[in-house]
Amino acid sequence: MLEALGMGHEAELVYRIILEHPTWGVAEIAKHLDWRDGTVRSAMDTLADLRLLRPSAEDPDRMRPVSPQIGLAALLVRSEAELSRRQSQIEASRAAVAALASEYGVGEDYAPEVVERHEGNDAVRVRLGDLMDSSKSECLSFQPGAQQPEARDGARPLAQTALERGIKLRTIRQEIFRNDPLTLAYVRWSTSLGGQTRTVPTLPMRLVVIDWQCALVPLDPTDSSRGALELRSPGAVAAMRALFEQFWSIATPWDEKSPQRDQNGLSRRELELIKLLAAGHTDEMVGRKLGLSLRTIRRMTSDLMERLGAQSRFQAGVNAVHRSWL
Repeated sequence: MLEALGMGHEAELVYRIILEHPTWGVAEIAKHLDWRDGTVRSAMDTLADLRLLRPSAEDPDRMRPVSPQIGLAALLVRSEAELSRRQSQIEASRAAVAALASEYGVGEDYAPEVVERHEGNDAVRVRLGDLMDSSKSECLSFQPGAQQPEARDGARPLAQTALERGIKLRTIRQEIFRNDPLTLAYVRWSTSLGGQTRTVPTLPMRLVVIDWQCALVPLDPTDSSRGALELRSPGAVAAMRALFEQFWSIATPWDEKSPQRDQNGLSRRELELIKLLAAGHTDEMVGRKLGLSLRTIRRMTSDLMERLGAQSRFQAGVNAVHRSWL
């Protein structure tokens, strides 16, 4: 509890005992704590260095405790003075950093890691509009959920303006929303203007990447309504673009009606389900990731177990590996 004042746990225990039993020496304290004498002596040396013990006036060989009102108060004053000194150093360093950033950080090579924190959907939409207006070549995005009316109304003017300026719009959505009426109508509209849309069974989070300029990622990947962080570091933007391109390369084009199946006869959704179950996710968690109901997940799981000839999920995982499904 008093570590901030330079007193470790052992020293604090010894100090408390000496306050309760001022006449005790090393042997009595060691016996009470069941410690070695050397451990007690080391703790007492620490207390002496902190000026919490002083030689007794009656017996110079025995140490007496300094009252907490005096000894600890003095330590607190010294700690506060040290903290003030460190704060002054930090402020001076901050000023030096600001001066360097002002003098040398103006060019394109000096973009900060996180430009801004945008709180809430409205702030994100406003900022996204500014970014798309200034985009030069491409806007990439992950859209995990269904198209919402308010998002559609705000997105259409931005998308139309961008597409008319020759900006490429590539979007990846979740397969489960292929039959959602609002999503279907929006994708058909954007496709008619030159936008491209593909689908995958599941997406890790919402994401927008503008050119090689910046990326917007959620403050909370599980709740994108809380807002977004705007990243401008070349490394961070490159990583987000690489993530998008990896998903794009395996995604199904929107106009491809029947889901593709691999050499084992598995749809991508079934394969994703097996991977999630093998990773130990519950049915509820798998349902949230794939955007499917609990009943659908259990039906698909039962069907896959039957195809694998498995009596348990563990056996299904083993059989899936043996058959090279995973």
